[in-house]
Amino acid sequence: YMPYIYETHLHSCVASACGRSQPEEYIPYYKNLGYSGIFVTDHFFNGNTCIPDTLPWEERVNRYCLSYERAKAEGDKQGFSVFFGWECRFDGDEFLVYGLDKAWLLAHPEIMTWDHITHLEQIHKYGGLVVQAHPFRERDYLSRVDLHPFQCDAFEVANAGNPSYQDRLAYRYAVKHHIPMTAGSDIHLVAHTDSGNLYGVAFDTPLLSASDYVNRIKEGKSYSLHVPEDLLTLTLTPDAPNTLPVYLFDEQNQEHFIPDVETIL
Repeated sequence: YMPYIYETHLHSCVASACGRSQPEEYIPYYKNLGYSGIFVTDHFFNGNTCIPDTLPWEERVNRYCLSYERAKAEGDKQGFSVFFGWECRFDGDEFLVYGLDKAWLLAHPEIMTWDHITHLEQIHKYGGLVVQAHPFRERDYLSRVDLHPFQCDAFEVANAGNPSYQDRLAYRYAVKHHIPMTAGSDIHLVAHTDSGNLYGVAFDTPLLSASDYVNRIKEGKSYSLHVPEDLLTLTLTPDAPNTLPVYLFDEQNQEHFIPDVETIL
């Protein structure tokens, strides 16, 4: 049992177009559930953001970070940890980034032009962590599944916005290929997720910072996935078939069509 639980994937209406709750609202909610902290990971400018792209870079970043800053201020009042991250998007694939801050974003407007390899190299250069969010997600707005095991540090294998079989596919892939794993709720509205579940990552000692989280995940030890035991879906059992075409990207970021997903699990 690891008593310090953290939400790793959360959106508010201040910076995410799909967010429904104010950042401050999450603090008492998670605190009452026994969580020790949250990461605010709103959609960045290449994703489902509500920050106008007509603004100067500095103004965009300032508005974007307001979501985290408001949550952090409320967390400080209530003795609850709030950390910063973001969710960026390439085509259909999305990545959670941890361990970097507002000053870093202000100094790197070129982030918008990076490909997957440059993105990972640059995030690593400054001590950050890249997690592929909901890797096997299928939605009506997606035309394919893109897997980038070499362009990230970990897979988010439990996401409360996914049907359980999509989480299992990610879990099975990560286990087979020795990829570190995380879990998060992908919450957009207080007390509501698509599956009705809340996930997270649990530790035996409290996180001291976002960089502390980065280091612990990269080390791949002394943490566990917080997934409700009665709803534990991360098993190695066969799955419902995926319906979208799956592409696996190699170390050079070249895509390979996978006609039968079972061959890579």
